[in-house]
Amino acid sequence: MDSGMPLADRLQEICRWSPDECRRELPVVLPQLISFYQHSDTWTENIRVLNIFTEMFLPHVSLNELERSVFPQILPKAQKLFDGLIYEISRQASSLSSQNVQLKTSLRNNLQESDSVYCGRLNLVSDLLQAIFKEAVILQKQLMELLDRTDLSSKVSEMETADLVSVLHSVLDICKVVSTMDHALHANTWKFIIKQSLKYRALIQSQLRHSDIINGLCDDITLSFQSCLQLAEHMKSVETPEMTDQKLFQKTVKLCRFFANSLVHYTKDFMPFMSPSCNRLQDLYLQIHSQFHPSLSAKCISDAHKNEISSVFLVAFDPLILQLLPFSPFAESVLNERLDLSPDYTFPKCMLIINIMDKLPSLSEDVILMWCSGNGSEKESKRMSIFRALFQNFTLCYPELAMPLVMQEGLAKGQNGTNVTFYEYVCVRLCVFITTLPPSCFAELERGLLDAVLGFSMLTSLLAMDAWCFMARYGTAELCTHHVKVIACLVKNFPGECHQLSHVTVLLKRLLFLMAADHQVDFVKMFPPQEIENLTIWQHLSLTALQNPLRVQVKNDLFMAAICQYRSWVSAGSTLGDLRQLNNSLSALVTVCNSSDPLDKEQQSLVSEVIGELWPLLNINQILSEPIVQQTFCLIISVSVFTIQTLEAALLMQIVSFLSSLSKESPQSHVQLAMLEFLSALGKIFVPHEVQPAVFSKIASLFSLLLSDKSWIVKHHALEAFTRFAEETNHEDVVRQSLNTEELKNLVVSFLNKIVTTEEPETAKFERLKNEKHMLDAFFAERTARRVEASSVEPSAKRARLSETIAEQFSAHANSVEKALANMRSLLQDSPAPEWLPEKLQNIQAILAALQESCPPKNLT
Repeated sequence: MDSGMPLADRLQEICRWSPDECRRELPVVLPQLISFYQHSDTWTENIRVLNIFTEMFLPHVSLNELERSVFPQILPKAQKLFDGLIYEISRQASSLSSQNVQLKTSLRNNLQESDSVYCGRLNLVSDLLQAIFKEAVILQKQLMELLDRTDLSSKVSEMETADLVSVLHSVLDICKVVSTMDHALHANTWKFIIKQSLKYRALIQSQLRHSDIINGLCDDITLSFQSCLQLAEHMKSVETPEMTDQKLFQKTVKLCRFFANSLVHYTKDFMPFMSPSCNRLQDLYLQIHSQFHPSLSAKCISDAHKNEISSVFLVAFDPLILQLLPFSPFAESVLNERLDLSPDYTFPKCMLIINIMDKLPSLSEDVILMWCSGNGSEKESKRMSIFRALFQNFTLCYPELAMPLVMQEGLAKGQNGTNVTFYEYVCVRLCVFITTLPPSCFAELERGLLDAVLGFSMLTSLLAMDAWCFMARYGTAELCTHHVKVIACLVKNFPGECHQLSHVTVLLKRLLFLMAADHQVDFVKMFPPQEIENLTIWQHLSLTALQNPLRVQVKNDLFMAAICQYRSWVSAGSTLGDLRQLNNSLSALVTVCNSSDPLDKEQQSLVSEVIGELWPLLNINQILSEPIVQQTFCLIISVSVFTIQTLEAALLMQIVSFLSSLSKESPQSHVQLAMLEFLSALGKIFVPHEVQPAVFSKIASLFSLLLSDKSWIVKHHALEAFTRFAEETNHEDVVRQSLNTEELKNLVVSFLNKIVTTEEPETAKFERLKNEKHMLDAFFAERTARRVEASSVEPSAKRARLSETIAEQFSAHANSVEKALANMRSLLQDSPAPEWLPEKLQNIQAILAALQESCPPKNLT
């Protein structure tokens, strides 16, 4: 390279070098480039030299040489260069906003004065452009008419076929241009594309861009539908809509129908090529129905416009869905779990599945089995059954269920529809679908129903129970019996208390009512109530479901089994570890007491004896901290309610005092609800005179405290309990003492008069429910993650020291004794001691003395 050559020429020559030349000339050229870079004064030269170095020579320089000799000479100036560039850009950009304003003002003035500037000739240009557009439209129409009249034989060459495909694709591109210019031209262009595609289907079907055509139709349907909604919303907001708006609305609705019909025809004739477009077709359905009634996100339009859109446009989706049902890729698209599904699409997705259920009975058994089986082929990804998909999407419709959303259910053709909730609508459609299922689908149905019953959503579980009970009544008596026995075995072998157990036991209780009388006898023989191991089943059932002779026998057997279980617990030492045994016994007693047959005197005496023995054992600290003790407390309350007429005055005083002390410790909500159950039942009895002052004051303070509770559910149950107590009691002084403030009086009066103090707007309620749904989803997702994590964690290598466990047990028992004695002392202050108490206290004192001797004090040394 000539060193005397000018800088620009040298750089231009270097730019033409190949990578090999750059690598070969690197030792000579690199110092020259660095020198050029350091001595150049303009930004242009600096950037050009730096660009040549980084792109052409930097890859050939070793890392050590870069850090040692190249970067120290280049980077300082490069930093200054970029700092200067940023400074200049920032300085000059600060005035752009004012320049934009000046530009806009000048442009507006030029446009306003354009006609005078061009001496009145601007309209000539406008007329010329309009004439050119009209000629282009005429030319397009003539071209389409020419191609429409042209008939190609089936023996055309590949080049002619490719030309035809190219013409159709070009016209498809024209559609995007004219869509906002002229509705008639837009529709005719689509009509030409669809007609020619179907006319030469055998020749061009493998070369057409089917996805582009489907996407184009879906986009045009969406845009036209949104225009319909905007027009309808506008006409709803004005007092006197203009006739032109109404005509434009009707024209746009018909355009929507045209596009929808075109989509139906195209998908029908090119179904084998629709696999890539199934998701787009499903999204079209979800997008349209998410913006239309009865969706909670729908715009507010008049009923007349709703009916017109439904009858003219939305009816076109029925044949579209119907012809897609036998297509397995569409089934996979609908039944696959989509994690990216928008929350606004959950309700229309549920409605889509219900629509599919309505249409499946008209198709072949193979198609129904494909949708119900949920088993994808080897080439397909695994998909859910339609039952699981329905329950999963139904669970996601939390706002629609909580509002609740009211829908119209048509009873029959020619009859007016009735308003039903979204839950009722889904339940009826699901039950109707069950009646049409072939026998091969029942195994998958049972699996889907059981999964839903065991799910975390209470409403989804209830929906599955309703459908299951319908299936039991619709099916044979043997099918119902089989289900009852299977579910009973499941309940009997459940590992512990959980929400799944509560759901399954509710289903078992309901199915028992649907069993035939002879099958109920078989069920009793299979799970004899006198056997203690079957208490886990019978404690959840209702004896009123059984026929009269069998009911009395089961009641007596179950009662004796519960008493035996209780005595076994007492003889074993009444320990906290065996408390589940006591709870099973008490639950069975509650079942017996709830039966329609009253207890005889001997049974009432035994129950009263059990209650009298259990109340002194309760400990407030354990109730507050141990969930299983909370369950025991609630069961003791329930049994006490049934024996409240026979409670002695001392025991009644003890119970009320205990509840008063417990209420001051802010117990859990379900504990408070159990307390309210007992307080409500007190209205049925006459309190003995000797304990009235103490009992009345405590009852009044309990009602006042619970009526003022911050929890809305506790407050509501307190209002109901107080109302029942006030209606039934003869002690009216308690009612007046309970309402010790004007606020409580107004609260009770408003409840009795059914006055709603605050009414939430529908939109605000919808937004609140959506936020609640997000919180619930996050809560259950976290619980599921914790459960999975806990199941995968290995057990601890070390066990807790035995001495610490024993010390905790000693402390718990000592606290229980101390608390029981304190409660007894408070009772003695309010009421006289019974005759047997002194002897009982002497026995307790002897036991305490023996215990003290067995544990002498430790030496201080």
